Amino acid sequence: MIEFRSVTKQFPDGTTAVQDFSFVLPSHQTTVLVGSSGCGKTTILRMINRMVEPTSGQVLIDDVDVAGQDKVKLRRSIGYVLQAAGLLPHRKVVDNVATVPMLNGVAKAEARAAALELLDLVGLDRSLAERYPRQLSGGQQQRVGVARALASDPNILLMDEPFGAVDPIVRADLQVELNRLQRELGKTIIFVTHDIEEAFTLADQVIIFKKGGVIAQAGTPAQILADPADDFVASFIGADKGRRDLFLQQREGDRGLTLVVDGDGRPVGVLEPGNAPSRPGATA
Repeated sequence: MIEFRSVTKQFPDGTTAVQDFSFVLPSHQTTVLVGSSGCGKTTILRMINRMVEPTSGQVLIDDVDVAGQDKVKLRRSIGYVLQAAGLLPHRKVVDNVATVPMLNGVAKAEARAAALELLDLVGLDRSLAERYPRQLSGGQQQRVGVARALASDPNILLMDEPFGAVDPIVRADLQVELNRLQRELGKTIIFVTHDIEEAFTLADQVIIFKKGGVIAQAGTPAQILADPADDFVASFIGADKGRRDLFLQQREGDRGLTLVVDGDGRPVGVLEPGNAPSRPGATA
């Protein structure tokens, strides 16, 4: 469990990125932080692994204040995936994945063997293990980034717009893969995006932000789609433009949930049994 207690972040130039933010992020679920640029979502994410220090307030993991933990140890215990993958260009794929375990004292041969298994897990052929990042496609690099983030078997996985730099087809494939991984691994995933479609596709819980880290609405995709909190949320999710005529579609093997698709067949969320949307225009 990750808890924010009255967290504020003000930068030296006087900009307040986050103002008095309090929230509990549940364990073993995917929480997606979504909002326009400058709303504070990435700042909030980076306070979890102390890439950003709060000006005031506390961030706790399982009731332990991260401010009292060694930064290096904390970061090595938390998986972190960036938009550009952040791979080391001079190291082969297998060694990129094995980096953190080796830093934590795991023998090179053992770490490399485990890295090959992680390539299997994220859907990459082992033949890519001896290549360098520049020899991979953007989507392949992002899969390597996810494998590296999982290499130390962290309980928490932070993902900062990880699929934002790839084309829409690859992005959709990566979203499917992330949902599959979460079904198999049950990590606590905090995912940042500006794309509400992506948020609804991936999230167990969505937090929509206004400027300054102010929560406009938090809830499951079903709850937000069925009952937007205000005009801001309705506009953000497209409900005010007739874009959210929703339909329910069963998908084999997808956590036993029902997929919500819009009139164009694009996935916009998932519903747990019994939580059908109540908005006019939604059709079961």
